[in-house]
Amino acid sequence: MALQGFGTTQFQLVLLRRMADFNPGLVEEAVRRLGSSRAELREANRRWQAMIRAPRFPRGAGRFTLVLGPPESSRPLRIGDLGCTARQWLLPLWPELRFEVLLGPGSPGGGAGPVLNEWLVRAEGSSPPDLRSLADLTPWSCVVSDVAEAFPPAVPREGSAPTRWQLDFAAPGPAGVPRDLTADFTWGLLQEVRTADGA
Repeated sequence: MALQGFGTTQFQLVLLRRMADFNPGLVEEAVRRLGSSRAELREANRRWQAMIRAPRFPRGAGRFTLVLGPPESSRPLRIGDLGCTARQWLLPLWPELRFEVLLGPGSPGGGAGPVLNEWLVRAEGSSPPDLRSLADLTPWSCVVSDVAEAFPPAVPREGSAPTRWQLDFAAPGPAGVPRDLTADFTWGLLQEVRTADGA
């Protein structure tokens, strides 16, 4: 059962708040699609920040289950030598994506492991966009794995905040000549692409 007064809509507003630094126009349109306002976006983010700092608020995956309800799917996932678990939820704003919480190995008593990552990923069975050049890399069109698979070998880097990631890679520019690029992602969703020379 989701937390009273704070559910899927409010959680989507929290994700949007972090994206507003890059694409305020897209965020404003998405807020309207949710039937919400800027004030509700700010309040959802304020409340989320207060909740995750509260001592009695669940830690790890439990906080997402409390807010979003049971995950749509939960599956084992091996990353190197780590046996992890990926839990995913559907968010209406991005029907072809899923909000994924990646959990590390659980405790000896069978408890859930720590949260290693939390971001939007491509939904199973959803076709990624056809990414061939810089022109195809439009905001909100793809997630980290889409870009990494389309333009190998992409090199991941930490972003400027915990919810942000970057990929360095090369892709053809307007003249068809490969250019060195950096893509910025928030919650795993593409926000902008910059060239090495800042253009």
